[in-house]
Amino acid sequence: MSTAVTATVSAICATVAVVITIAMIRRCRRWRWKVYKKFMAKISDEVNRRNRELEACAAMNDVVIEIGPVEKFLHEILNEKPMRFSSEQLASCTGSYSTELGSGGFGVVYKGELPNGLPVAVKVLKVSMNKKVQEGFMAEIGTIGRTYHVHLVRLYGFCFDPNTKALVYEYLENGSLEKYLYRDGEDAGAGERKERLEWRTLHSIAIGTAKGIRYLHEECQQRIVHYDIKPANILLTADFTPKVADFGLARLGERENTHMSSLTGGGRGTPGYAAPELWMALPTTEKCDVYSFGMVLFEILGRRRNYEAELEDESREWFPKWVWDKYEQGDMESIVSAAAGIGEADREKAETMCKVALWCVQFQPSARPTMSSVVRMLEGEMAIVPPVNPFHYVSGGGSSGSWALSSGTGTGTFTSSSRDTGWDSKVSAASTPRKPTDEMVKGVKPTDPVTT
Repeated sequence: MSTAVTATVSAICATVAVVITIAMIRRCRRWRWKVYKKFMAKISDEVNRRNRELEACAAMNDVVIEIGPVEKFLHEILNEKPMRFSSEQLASCTGSYSTELGSGGFGVVYKGELPNGLPVAVKVLKVSMNKKVQEGFMAEIGTIGRTYHVHLVRLYGFCFDPNTKALVYEYLENGSLEKYLYRDGEDAGAGERKERLEWRTLHSIAIGTAKGIRYLHEECQQRIVHYDIKPANILLTADFTPKVADFGLARLGERENTHMSSLTGGGRGTPGYAAPELWMALPTTEKCDVYSFGMVLFEILGRRRNYEAELEDESREWFPKWVWDKYEQGDMESIVSAAAGIGEADREKAETMCKVALWCVQFQPSARPTMSSVVRMLEGEMAIVPPVNPFHYVSGGGSSGSWALSSGTGTGTFTSSSRDTGWDSKVSAASTPRKPTDEMVKGVKPTDPVTT
């Protein structure tokens, strides 16, 4: 009996043990499944987090791709400031100064090429660096070095080493306007004959030059007065786009100030182009450039120098005065005929240029238009009031060689406003200003500018 009981108890215990074991195994499996699910959830969360990070990185990369061109653009803008070259760099880019483009009182200009293949003109200044050269060097960098315009020559940089003082400009293939203006290309280099420009090209050059000067006077942060506008300082690209050059006499001025306080007369500029007030002890304004541009217009109109003493007809020696005399007589035909190459289709533009030139060279600065008005008149967007006599200080009757200056005592008031106040109404002749000099009235063959 006891054996049977023992066996029964043993069987029951074994059965319970098996049941308990199975229950434990199932419980362990359920626990392991929960742990597995939690583990997999964590892995899934980590994967999702990594994916989000990767997506964020990809988005950042897209932003960098967008910022890249902006950074490049800003870098290029910063590089547009004039850079400083060493004398060794200039010697290398000019091939040891092997190709000379021209020379003058300031020094010599050589052709060169920057490492990126950009052609340049290197103006090497006199090593002596006297006061005049120093002022011109600083004026160039201080004015054109801070501006950029399609009708202004670009200054790429400079060199100021102990033995080399130079300015590096963009190279303009066709040289200066004066090489194309005068008869038989008399100002071209030896053995170099310049092609004759069509009237429409000259008209386009005049408008482009006016726009460049307008930018200097009215669109820069600081007003810039050039003080030496002349054909030699108007350079031409391969397609004859004009660019104003040589800012050695230029001055910066605050836009609010009417007069340039740092300059009063003193013979600054080039005879034949310089405004009357530049030859007298009077305040000067940007209207000096307007006067000089008017003289350039006369030379474009006549394809000749304004003053040619060797002409048989003495009345035509000083072309601007002859133009006024013909205009006053109503003889526009003679003026247009004198401007060779003007067809019937361009006759109106030639007459417009004549009137604009007469307004630009008015003796009183306040009677001269602003360059914005000059551009609008040349482009036919502004009506032109009939000009008044700009040469009332020169007595009529007699040859240009015997013209007598007016005998006024200089008691008239000489107003020098830079504004166009009432300009588009009729301008009456002012009282006789201070007596001008022969150099002021008659042009001479342009040389280096006269400064004091």
